[in-house]
Amino acid sequence: MTQDIPQVWDLLKHFKDWCESKGWKTSESEDWVKKGAEYHNFLWTSTIHLSTFKRIAINHRCAINEGISYRVVDVSYTAWLFPQPPPENLIHVVREDPELLRRNAIYDLSYLYADKPTCLRLNETRSSVFREFERFLQEKWGIEVKSSQETLVEEV
Repeated sequence: MTQDIPQVWDLLKHFKDWCESKGWKTSESEDWVKKGAEYHNFLWTSTIHLSTFKRIAINHRCAINEGISYRVVDVSYTAWLFPQPPPENLIHVVREDPELLRRNAIYDLSYLYADKPTCLRLNETRSSVFREFERFLQEKWGIEVKSSQETLVEEV
């Protein structure tokens, strides 16, 4: 099934369907999952400036569409999905800042379409939704999810 791995936006749509089957709330037009009182936001980007990342990651708020209006909610956790390798300086900043590490997960999806699809992750959050996302990648699409720390150890 690995040859049929969808693009990031479709992958998220499939994951949101998976979450809805668990009774979690999702948005049709936005990439968040609400489990209990917590919002788990998914942001995908090819690249991002470090200053922009920090502003979004530290602020941890997002606008939620409710009909014709919006309301701002506190986001408990944010997953950053990178279809290309994330900037090394971003990884370094997250690893060195306990608050960023606690609330943000980084997923490097650049190896998804290789012979052996792999997703590298930096996830030290307590987000059960992100753990479910990793399980979803493995069970539904055959994607091996590896800690970026494991990969660094393997390369040494």
